[in-house]
Amino acid sequence: MNTREDKLQAFGRLLDIMDDLRAKCPWDMKQTLETLRPLTIEETYELGDAILDNDLEEVRKELGDIMLHMVFYAKIGSEKNAFDIADVLNGICEKLISRHPHIYGDVNVADEEEVKTNWEKLKLKEGKKSVLEGVPRSLPAMIKATRIQEKARGIGFDWEETNQVWEKVDEELNELKAEIAAGNQEKTEEEFGDFLFSIINLSRFLKVDPESALERTNKKFIKRFQYLEAQASKSGKSLGDMTLAEMDVFWNEAKKL
Repeated sequence: MNTREDKLQAFGRLLDIMDDLRAKCPWDMKQTLETLRPLTIEETYELGDAILDNDLEEVRKELGDIMLHMVFYAKIGSEKNAFDIADVLNGICEKLISRHPHIYGDVNVADEEEVKTNWEKLKLKEGKKSVLEGVPRSLPAMIKATRIQEKARGIGFDWEETNQVWEKVDEELNELKAEIAAGNQEKTEEEFGDFLFSIINLSRFLKVDPESALERTNKKFIKRFQYLEAQASKSGKSLGDMTLAEMDVFWNEAKKL
């Protein structure tokens, strides 16, 4: 592996290249914080895909793309005389030191949960009015629900036992069924949201990341469905002309594979 000096040299090389690109490349010269934002979001999802695929070489590449974006934002910040990369790095260093008093201070913690609890309390001391302020508004709903629940747990607002969460799931499912039976579409949507929220709550107690779990299921479905399409094509058939029973034959083959 690379030495500390190698790592610092590589980071300095990236900073130099960023300066060159910003000064000489027509595309890079035009970019703003706003134009980079959607690209950064896309790169982050690409990193997420590589992680789920356990493709470490691709993870390395995607980390490079995201690192470039971070340096790019800092470069634009320096041009606005707002901040530079040193300010960014020193800022996160100070925050990490402040929020880890069990490492850099005299606080003792028993386990990971106590670390999380102290983290949220420290953020409130820093001036945040709500522990939920740190949840980005534009997060996808499932990830946002997970983060909301985690932050509420950080200050002790949570279920104590897994069986309590199961009871809540059953309760929300029954309420959903009741609204479906009543034919109330608006209330059905509301109760469906409550049911999903309770399922996400359950995932935390089962130590399952719901976003990753659902994405793995998406990938599994895509793989099986594409097998179904391929086998149907080999048989000279169109899926639209096949019965569900005929499709199930290929679907079950895909499951076995």
